[in-house]
Formats: sequence, structure tokens, C-alpha cells
Amino acid sequence: MAERRLAVLGQPIAHSKSPLLHGAAYRELGLDWSYERVEMTGEGLGAFLGRLGAEWRGLSLTMPVKHDIMPFLGVRHELVRLTGVANTALLDGGVIRGFNTDVHGIVAAFREAGVEAVTHAQILGGGATASSAIVAASLLGARQVTLSVRSPQRAMQLLDLGPLLGIRVDIEQLGEPLNSVPDAVISTLPNGADLDMRLAEPTARHSVLLDVAYDPWPTTLASAWQAGGGRVISGLEMLLHQAVMQVRIFTGGDPETPLPEESVVIRAMRDAVAAPSL
Repeated sequence: MAERRLAVLGQPIAHSKSPLLHGAAYRELGLDWSYERVEMTGEGLGAFLGRLGAEWRGLSLTMPVKHDIMPFLGVRHELVRLTGVANTALLDGGVIRGFNTDVHGIVAAFREAGVEAVTHAQILGGGATASSAIVAASLLGARQVTLSVRSPQRAMQLLDLGPLLGIRVDIEQLGEPLNSVPDAVISTLPNGADLDMRLAEPTARHSVLLDVAYDPWPTTLASAWQAGGGRVISGLEMLLHQAVMQVRIFTGGDPETPLPEESVVIRAMRDAVAAPSL
């Protein structure tokens, strides 16, 4: 394939390890493709998209542009329609196709850690990744999801996912004790967020935590969780597995078609960010 350009967009973006992951994948696949970081907010997104030439193949999207990309999408993958966010944009013959690979990243991170199924999941935070976490929890078998957020009124739209997925979704004030202890907790909060660490007791002893934040690692929450005797999955695992699906999309246009020698590609990507093998 001819040289193509790709980038990850967001703000802040300097910490992103996506260029390391994607660069390793394309080298392993024998593709001379470039992948860069671009500081971006919603205000500048339209102008940026308008300047992209034919050499551009795709974009990875992180905060705050996962929502902002939506009006520019000509085609929306099923998970984008369901979650209302896209973290991947494929530039395909003048049409921007939107995908959500975060759901796969969360599910794969739990399964690689040996967690095949959950019953009750607690999700910390109500931002752009929260809807993906709800869908991922349902795919892992959860029948109940509790959203713990600072401003419950601002997250009420996430309740609509419950009937669509056939599960119960509740919203609670962040830091308040739950009526029952979940068996999985997914934190979508930024690293360093002010969080009452009493949350980790006694939940940590009975729940697996996936903290989507990964830089620096361990996060404050992950450290408290481990100190409480709990098990933690690094956000690098989610980042790795969602990136694998992005590479599938950018190279072949289909998130469900595995890459050639995919296990070898994943090993190269893992080595590039030193993500621990579980």
C-alpha cells in the first residue's frame, strides 16, 4: 500500500501512547504509514477535517472530540449509533465512517485478565467513555450497571441505554456506598481526579478494577485499590485492544476481520508500550 497518514486527535494529547502502538503495528505489517498526535478541540475540528488531503486514511479520537466528530460522520457503525460517540474515523473515498473500538477494548481487557463474565458493574464517571463502558459491561453479561457520577442530572441520558441493552442502569452520586458490591468496576475518570478513596473499601476486596487512565501508572485510584487487596487491570490493556481494532479498520476497513499474523502484531504493539502480558 502507498504511504498513508493517520493521527490521534484530542486535548491534552502529548501523553498519548497511540503513536507507539500504531507505529509498531504498521511496521510489523510492512506499511510505511505515519501516525501523529494533533491537539484538537471541537471548535477546530471542522476546519481540520476540511484540510485533509487524499493521503489521509483515518483518525483516532479521544477527549474532547469523541462527541464532536458525530455531525461529520457520513456512516455510523452500530456501536456508534448505540453509544453516541466515535473514537475512530475512517476516511473512505470522501466519506467519513465512524466506529467505536472502546467497547471492544474494555471487553478484551477483562477477558485477557481472565474475567469472562460479570453480573454487576459499577462505572465511575459519566463522560464520553461511560456509554462504551455500559455496553461493554452488558457484553460481559452484566444485568445491572451502576453509574457513579458527580452530577447525576447531567448523566441522565445514559439511562436510555438500559432498555436498549435489556439491563438495569442506575445512577448514584460518586462516593456514595452502593446497596450491593459490584464484581467489576470501570473507572473512566481522568488520572488525578478528586475521588473519595473510601470507595475502595470493601469494594476492592471483591471487585476487579479496570482504570482506563494509564499515564502515569499506577493511578491514584489503582494504587488505593491494590492497597486494599484488590485486583487492577491497567488502562494500557484497553488502549492496546481498541488500537488493534483501529488498525483492522484503517488497513482493511472492517473491524471484524483479523490482521495477518495478528498475534505477532499484538505482541509488537504490547512491547512498544511495555504493557504487561496477563
